[in-house]
Amino acid sequence: MILAILIAVVTGASAPVSAEAGWSWPVEAPHPIIRPYIAPETPYSAGHRGIDIGAGASIEVRAPAAGVVHFAGTVVDRPVLSIRHSGGLITSYEPVTSALARGDPVAQGEIVGELQPGHCSVSCLHFGVRLNGEYVSPLNYLGAIPRAILLPTRKP
Repeated sequence: MILAILIAVVTGASAPVSAEAGWSWPVEAPHPIIRPYIAPETPYSAGHRGIDIGAGASIEVRAPAAGVVHFAGTVVDRPVLSIRHSGGLITSYEPVTSALARGDPVAQGEIVGELQPGHCSVSCLHFGVRLNGEYVSPLNYLGAIPRAILLPTRKP
């Protein structure tokens, strides 16, 4: 494994990646990222506080990890679902309708809602993750970002 990672760093190939905390994707494969996470400069600046995942014909949305429903309802004009997970994490999904209510427990992989049209020009799910109240890239938890690898410095 270490040799494969070192080869990947030297050659620029993709390194093997494992998902942080064992999360699964909220929609069926493939998982094309239609719009990436863009961190805002300040909490009130423009940005894209999540990722838009192409869903194809899939309408089932699943919990990426076990948790408890934090919110299920409408925000402005979109149906939104949020799930509280361990470690100070909250995931959000839109536009998603759900029969679940605040306080309902969910298991990893459980269907938690149904994707509705309207967020993107194609069928897509907006998936956000907050860590202790601050938005972070969902790819950190889905195993889609290779870990940084520190290499030893060369002696002169």
